[in-house]
Amino acid sequence: MGNAATSKAVEFFFDVGSPATYLAWTQLPALCGAAGARLVYRPMLLGAVFQATGNASPVAVPAKGVYMLRDLARCARRFGVPLRHNPHFPINTLTLMRAITGVQLRMPDRFDALLRAVFTATWLDERNLNDAAVAGQMLAAAGFDPAQIVALAGDADVKAALRTTTEEAIARGVFGAPTMFVGDEMFFGQDRLDFVREALAARAPT
Repeated sequence: MGNAATSKAVEFFFDVGSPATYLAWTQLPALCGAAGARLVYRPMLLGAVFQATGNASPVAVPAKGVYMLRDLARCARRFGVPLRHNPHFPINTLTLMRAITGVQLRMPDRFDALLRAVFTATWLDERNLNDAAVAGQMLAAAGFDPAQIVALAGDADVKAALRTTTEEAIARGVFGAPTMFVGDEMFFGQDRLDFVREALAARAPT
């Protein structure tokens, strides 16, 4: 990742279909701000990461799934943020992650607004964003032109960018989301943010 991998920064490999990613997202901007570090968003496709690494969603193992829901709720309480289980989980995020990649590339000033809208709709409002009508309503409410975002998600260069970032993540050892890098040091999970903070503190300012 060039500069992001060598300067005081956190690379945040994420997929919005992960509740743990949502929890990390609620904390990372303030964490990076306090550390004087840049937060570098790296949208990837978690389904492709799972396929490449042989990993799977925790809900694929019933006992683990039950535990993870309770543990995520504990983390949300510790972070002081809302989290609701989406009944439509697990979510196919291919179109969503292409849209997020497209907005990051072509409409960077609107990237944060889209990310907030998607995370809120998914992990607070329990909406089914696999339903095109529901997704369109979410986009319009956030001030986007749904047709424009759908076109972005279908753009060949945008698709290629998401694929490239996903392949990079896999090559660097990513097996799930959220995954953070400080330099070459990898941290997996919303429950490893203290280690991210310590790694940033140990790096010289840029």
